[in-house]
Amino acid sequence: MKFNEVGNRLYTGETSIDFVGRRKLWYFISFIIIAVAAFGLFGRGLNLGIEFKGGAKFNVPSLTSVEDARNIVKNAGVETSVIIAVGNERLEIQTPPLDETEIETFISKIATDFKVEPGLITTQSVGPSWGADITRQALIGLGVFVLLVILFLTVYFELRMAAAAIVALLHDLLITIGVYAITGFEVTPATVIGVLTILGYSLYDTVVVFDKVKENTKGIIAQSRLNYRESSNLALNQTLIRSINTSIVALLPVAAILIVGVGILQAGTLKDLALALFVGIAAGTYSSIFIATPILVQLKERQPEIQALTRRVHARRVNAGVDGPENMKITGSPILANQLMQAGPRTQPKRFTRSKRKKS
Repeated sequence: MKFNEVGNRLYTGETSIDFVGRRKLWYFISFIIIAVAAFGLFGRGLNLGIEFKGGAKFNVPSLTSVEDARNIVKNAGVETSVIIAVGNERLEIQTPPLDETEIETFISKIATDFKVEPGLITTQSVGPSWGADITRQALIGLGVFVLLVILFLTVYFELRMAAAAIVALLHDLLITIGVYAITGFEVTPATVIGVLTILGYSLYDTVVVFDKVKENTKGIIAQSRLNYRESSNLALNQTLIRSINTSIVALLPVAAILIVGVGILQAGTLKDLALALFVGIAAGTYSSIFIATPILVQLKERQPEIQALTRRVHARRVNAGVDGPENMKITGSPILANQLMQAGPRTQPKRFTRSKRKKS
């Protein structure tokens, strides 16, 4: 069967995957992933760049190995440092905060050992207060983004959809931050940009699914063929192929950037941005399908009118001669719903009695 045929069968309901009915499985998988991410976050912690924690960064053109460079830096009087090889011809040395005099002294010392001209060593210095200000601004930006998302989803959809979308966003954020902690990748302003970008992508994918849920459940209280869970699950099946295609198209160039940035160019900005994008897009696709809509259904099923609808649908199916939804493999198929509609109420079998012959 061709891929487009699968998409068509999912859209019409001929084939249906019970995403919402298996929500406990998806929640368990997310719990395991988030637990691992939290272990990395609170165990190893984030490798914050100097833009956040303050410090000095020196870019040295040299073929010296990282181990030898660490000894050179130590001999120059700096005990704590991070040294990264940038390509094959440059070294990046990060040190704690230094004042201008200490920076000039440090450059003059390492220039002799690295056998380079002091003027070829570029320097970037960030004070602790400036780094704290950058951290605060990043958190403010994230907070404003979340508030705007809540406001938009509440106005366009409803408060329950906004709550489900925010849970999905936090899910993606925790996983992305956890991956940074586990891998030890440096957190830079490029990382923050990448995180905000993937949160926007996650929101986009969730809005696409919720828009279809809204379309399928419009006026749902006035009928008794499908309950809210089945209509929402149908929306997931109808948007599944689109979500997969969009994610693949987005992940391929990001993966190329990540591979080129880390393996070939070894450019810190590229890999910081690409890793956040790659992990976030993958997590966002997962959450929009397996987390956001199941949580929405759970919230909606607490409403009295949705509970009444579920009872009416169950009663109609029992009356049509089939078991209730808990014993059926109905996962939001409009075809099956139409069959149940046409089946009509179950009738009692006729009883045939033997007629008595009149005696002549």
